[in-house]
Amino acid sequence: MTLGEAGKPRQSWAGLWNISFGFFGIQIGFALQNSNMSRIFQTLGSSLDDLPALWIAAPLTGLLVQPIVGFMSDRTWLGRLGRRRPYFLAGAILAALSLFLMPMAEVLLFAAVLLWLLDASLNISMEPFRAFVGDMLRKDQHTAGYAVQTAFIGAGAVVGSIFPWLLDYWGVSNEAAAGVIPDTVRYSFWFGGIALFLAVLWTVIATDEYSADQLRAYGEEPDEGGSSTLRALASRGFGASLAWIVAGALVVLAVLQFGLEKEVYLLGGLLVAYGLASALAISMARGGNSANMLSSIVGDFSGMPSIMKKLAIVQFFSWSALFIMWINTTPVVAQYFFGSADAESSAYQEAGNWVGVLFAVYNGVAAIAALTLLPLLARQIGKARTHMVGLLCGAAGFASFFLFRDAQYLLIAEIGIGIAWASILAMPYAILASNLPQAKLGIYMGLFNVFVVVPQLLVATVMGSIMKAFFPTEPIYTMAFAAGTLVIAALAMMRVGEDSKPEGDTAAA
Repeated sequence: MTLGEAGKPRQSWAGLWNISFGFFGIQIGFALQNSNMSRIFQTLGSSLDDLPALWIAAPLTGLLVQPIVGFMSDRTWLGRLGRRRPYFLAGAILAALSLFLMPMAEVLLFAAVLLWLLDASLNISMEPFRAFVGDMLRKDQHTAGYAVQTAFIGAGAVVGSIFPWLLDYWGVSNEAAAGVIPDTVRYSFWFGGIALFLAVLWTVIATDEYSADQLRAYGEEPDEGGSSTLRALASRGFGASLAWIVAGALVVLAVLQFGLEKEVYLLGGLLVAYGLASALAISMARGGNSANMLSSIVGDFSGMPSIMKKLAIVQFFSWSALFIMWINTTPVVAQYFFGSADAESSAYQEAGNWVGVLFAVYNGVAAIAALTLLPLLARQIGKARTHMVGLLCGAAGFASFFLFRDAQYLLIAEIGIGIAWASILAMPYAILASNLPQAKLGIYMGLFNVFVVVPQLLVATVMGSIMKAFFPTEPIYTMAFAAGTLVIAALAMMRVGEDSKPEGDTAAA
């Protein structure tokens, strides 16, 4: 690295690589999980109807783990390991262990428990990586830092997704006896565990975190600074807590009254749980308990900075579109481009393979766009407007599903979606890192994940009911919903005036 004009040193491209390389391994783990867990569950005897209940572990685990890890990583200083790297390492060890054990599972319950452990471990490693970029970089390098991180996410997703296909191509058996996980999946998880651990270990060894004294010298206060949060929380009444509880109860009653999907019960339960947690947090803050985690997390969530609240709305609608895509692309492509809605047909299976190609394309485009297009636009028009452009590219990609008739042309749609994916993974975090207090970067990044998880829960619970009511045989209209939510997200970015001026030179020295 070389010294900049003031403050933190400017990182070279090698430094940017080292800071985020661990994310490459983490994303391999997520890709293996996302691509293969339904296959593993069904191999071990799960019915199709039970899959949503088993899969709900992933978003729920992230919802719980990320704020806690963010809170703790802000306060952890373990000598030479620093405050973020201990979590990288611990999460990587647990995730690698889970990946090694998963394909050896012989009963469904064991696999479900391992999914919880795997997702929790990946979140333990992933959340501090978001804050780590902000810790290590000057503000004028935040776009470049999160762009490099996004490139590794795209590359890791491609590698993790293609692992089983490559092994099958190389002659490894893709078939197995009933109740036995195929060798392609088994070896992919084992290789993925090794890759994950080594990638994270590279970042742990190749980077040196700044100490608290160094951060103070750079004009950033790394101390906890939680007393003002607790005082503000103690001054609050219990009305909002009661409102959350009532809202949750109404959701549960709606499920009973209108026969909504049973997964909607979880949404109601979460609202009630947050209401109870906030009431308890207020009580503890009023009691003078200044060292409790619950009050700090609830206080920081209810007292988020204005720019974070604005970006939360953008994030909510952005991730709603993404989850609609992940759930519905296969049935849409099968029915409208391969002529079959029958999951048992060869045409449907062919469509599924093509969707794998489409997803690899958008991840590959994201990796390229993150290193080329996004930094260029950020320098010219600023981070906020760059994100608007990215979101509108994604909306155009989803809308083009209605224009094309040949499945090959969907590759064009994936270019727009890939640009949006790159922007969603990079720009909001670059904006936050440049505007949040250093002392709370970890907890705020963890809380920001709530607006990734809640859309997933809503799409998984409410979208099914909407489609059954209005478009029971036309899944392609989910692409219209996705395009519309990205347009709303782009319009919401107009309220984020964080960087009305273009960003300065983000290139590494």
